[in-house]
Amino acid sequence: MAQQVRGVVARSKGAPVEVTTVVVPDPGPGEALVGVKACGVCHTDLHYREGAIADEFPFLLGHEAAGVVEAVGEGVDNVAPGDSVVLAWRAPCGRCRSCRRGRPWYCFDSKNARQKMTLEDGTELSPAIGVGAFAEACLVDADQAVKVDPAARPEAAGLVGCGIMAGFGAAVNTGEIRHGDTVAVFGCGGVGDAAIVGAALAGARMIIAVDLNPKRLEWARQFGATEVIDASAENPVSRIRELTGGHGADVTIEAVGRPEVFKQAFLARDHAGTMVQVGVPDPEMRIDVRMLDFFGRGGKLKPSWYGDCLPTRDFPMLIDLYLRGKLDLDRFVSETIALDQVEEAFAKMQRGEVLRSVVVL
Repeated sequence: MAQQVRGVVARSKGAPVEVTTVVVPDPGPGEALVGVKACGVCHTDLHYREGAIADEFPFLLGHEAAGVVEAVGEGVDNVAPGDSVVLAWRAPCGRCRSCRRGRPWYCFDSKNARQKMTLEDGTELSPAIGVGAFAEACLVDADQAVKVDPAARPEAAGLVGCGIMAGFGAAVNTGEIRHGDTVAVFGCGGVGDAAIVGAALAGARMIIAVDLNPKRLEWARQFGATEVIDASAENPVSRIRELTGGHGADVTIEAVGRPEVFKQAFLARDHAGTMVQVGVPDPEMRIDVRMLDFFGRGGKLKPSWYGDCLPTRDFPMLIDLYLRGKLDLDRFVSETIALDQVEEAFAKMQRGEVLRSVVVL
């Protein structure tokens, strides 16, 4: 029988979110009902509220979540009631042309629950990135629920479901950072700091953090940056070249999603260096780069979708690193909040006051 829970809904573009009653169906074939224990407030949720990703309002926000499986539908064998899980917004289908070519991290038909969660009047809700976890329970495709060690604190574990994976994967999977590389990370929020951690664990010998906010630069040092650059006070491209013997960094990671920062990261690379774009831009944004600069510098320009991850492979690995003390997920949690504080958390995030506010249920 369907259950009624509290959830955070964005009803229209730019309007403040509200906590309201959400109807969650019982799981059908291939689906799982997950009791949400914690869900991080990610910038992507704000993008949904602002209508910057899609216009299919109303949205049930929240996607960076950990919880416990309450029930599963017919044919589900990867998780069972009682399992601790982290929710993934990518669950490769195994059938599309990308999956068939051995690149499931680019899956074009990621699995989601077939049934819709709704408002009390029957209005269908669009779950943010196919999850919708700012709620006491949510319905997902069972393959979106990745089983992890229950020893991990939910408020820390849930962050692996988006921001940590995106940043860590941008460094390790997309950027392919190796021992001895020099790395520059532009933007030291949650995703950028996760990239710094990934670079450090991959063996980078120099990790340069770039931001406009002194507080964020201090956070970056705590996560492993060896050098910091206040981009409001000096030219980051020139400074990165000075720090790298005039060459530029082997790998640059843009974790902001703005054209001017893209250009800085592009120009701060060494010849034949790699630039990774993991910051999410607004749809209207464009880049203007001389074709000769693009051609003459060589190397690689690589967008990073979700850190080019495979959740079933990478989530348990990151949780294991956390439990072994190698990945300090707790440091990313700036505060824990209730469902009715999500709108306030958006404002704090925009002001750069927090790495992650985490809703705890």
